[in-house]
Amino acid sequence: MNRYPVWKYAIIVIVMLVGLIYALPNFFGEAPAVQVSAAKTTIKVDAATQTRVEEALKTANLTPDLVTLDAGSLRARFTTTDDQLKARDVIQRALVPDASDPPYTVALNLLSRSPKWLTALHAYPMYLGLDLRGGVDFLLQVDMKGAIDKKAESFASDLRTTFRDKNIRGTQVSRNGQTVEVTFRDEASLTAAKRLIVDQFPDLSTTDAPDGANWRLTASIKPEAARRLQDAALKQNITTLHNRINELGVAEPVIQQQGLDRIVVQLPGVQDTAKAKEILGRTATLEMRMVDESSEGRAAELSGAPVPFGSEKFLDRSGRPVIVKKQVLVTGENLTDAQPGFDQQSNQPKVDLTMDAKGGRIMRDVSRENYKKRMAMLIFEKGKGEVLTAPSINGELGNRFQVSGSMTVAEASDLALLLRAGSLAAPMEIIQERTIGPTLGADNIEKGFKSVMYGFLAIMVFMCAYYALFGLFSSIALAVNLMLLVAILSMLQATLTLPGIAAMALAIGVAIDSNVLINERVREELRNGASPQAAIHAGYDRAWGTILDSNVTTLIAGIALLAFGSGPVRGFAVVHCIGIVTSMFSAVFFSRGLVNFWYGQKKKLKTVSIGTVWRPKTDGSAVVETK
Repeated sequence: MNRYPVWKYAIIVIVMLVGLIYALPNFFGEAPAVQVSAAKTTIKVDAATQTRVEEALKTANLTPDLVTLDAGSLRARFTTTDDQLKARDVIQRALVPDASDPPYTVALNLLSRSPKWLTALHAYPMYLGLDLRGGVDFLLQVDMKGAIDKKAESFASDLRTTFRDKNIRGTQVSRNGQTVEVTFRDEASLTAAKRLIVDQFPDLSTTDAPDGANWRLTASIKPEAARRLQDAALKQNITTLHNRINELGVAEPVIQQQGLDRIVVQLPGVQDTAKAKEILGRTATLEMRMVDESSEGRAAELSGAPVPFGSEKFLDRSGRPVIVKKQVLVTGENLTDAQPGFDQQSNQPKVDLTMDAKGGRIMRDVSRENYKKRMAMLIFEKGKGEVLTAPSINGELGNRFQVSGSMTVAEASDLALLLRAGSLAAPMEIIQERTIGPTLGADNIEKGFKSVMYGFLAIMVFMCAYYALFGLFSSIALAVNLMLLVAILSMLQATLTLPGIAAMALAIGVAIDSNVLINERVREELRNGASPQAAIHAGYDRAWGTILDSNVTTLIAGIALLAFGSGPVRGFAVVHCIGIVTSMFSAVFFSRGLVNFWYGQKKKLKTVSIGTVWRPKTDGSAVVETK
């Protein structure tokens, strides 16, 4: 009756083993480390960088405990802070020969002390949030009006070009705020322009009215198109911020949307507010110029001869010199999109570029005059320029063209990202900033974990005193629930914050409620005269329905918090929902396995240790019986 088949015990053992492995990294603490990340969007931190760092450390007689390369950053862990500081200086000298133009950022950080065998199993500790580790918190306001104004200016330029190409004469196009106003000399031109806008500009709605002897057409951006534009601008800003914050050496930054036009940026471990502001407000500029292919330009590129007048020398991503002309053809403001893909004819990776009307017109003219010549794409950061690519012009270009050549799929994706995410899609300003010191974070950690530990111990003492051996089983199940909760959060690489610790404490109380229902149900069966084995079986079976109902209703509330909450509320909701799921496993499935293992093999069981049972008599009095 109260026996589990072998496969159920196998499930319990496997879940326990996996939970233990993924929860363990959180108990080893953190060690001082040095993190190397790219200071420029064109620089990569790869295996070659790791080799350079390891050789520099070996030369300086410094042996790191662990060197890891992941997510575009390199981290070297050390035993003491003295070794950490020495290693930072050594790596700085090896990777940053020119401090005025650093290709890498070498920052101090903390890394988990987990042993290599846990790291090999991809078992990592939870990240600590801003309120536990300290750092800076910014709230950024995105200027959506500026983004729409910029789009309206682009529409005005496109309309001018389109009207000229379609031979619609006597027009005057101007932008007025977020609308585009077009003046026509006759009604026929107005009618032709309206048909053209409907066919080629679906995001615009138009109204027209007489204007003296002329006709005036007003084109405005449709509300749904404006919303799409705002969403795209916000997402591009978030992507750009991610790329920039890598320079600060932050292990797990939090960059997320808040409301319709705000972005929250949390940088755990960063205390230099001025440096963080500088990085967040940094601008990157994309320029396209022709390569100087004169004899003097080729000599300067190949043999280091003097750069000819009217040209400049830049390095490409491989460090090779490229001589380009000073005249700027188009800038990143003219580029509207860049996406990686494959050439249908050669099946080679490529990048598809889309320009606005002004940029397309310039590219068309330039390509006609410079067929088979090279055009360089440069990105400028902190006043320093670098050549992303310098392909040849193999045909007439326009609003849409492609860049292809000897590049891999990863290189095509990187190039597309650099081209479209070099600058912010809409202006931003910092409207709120907050700094949390590491001492306050450590105090929060200590108090938070003490609250969980003391709450757990208090519940354990009460359960063991009130329900005897069954209380011990419930306490073990509660410990398993806490272990599984920590393991799942670690597997998800969640960021633990103070609300998350509060949710852990609440999860303990919610989880033990299920065991209280089961124990009381078993007591009730014993009071009604059932045998111990029958009471255990009926107690678990009949309590299951109540446990399921109560947990489902609590889970609905947690999902509502997760769906509609933001920031700390969502952090609380995530831990709360996961705690409910793990409590149903530990309180019902695992605890019954313990009870079945202890009592299931006893065929002639006379009593169970479940505390004091009050058995009523027929005359209305009661007798105390200890089982």
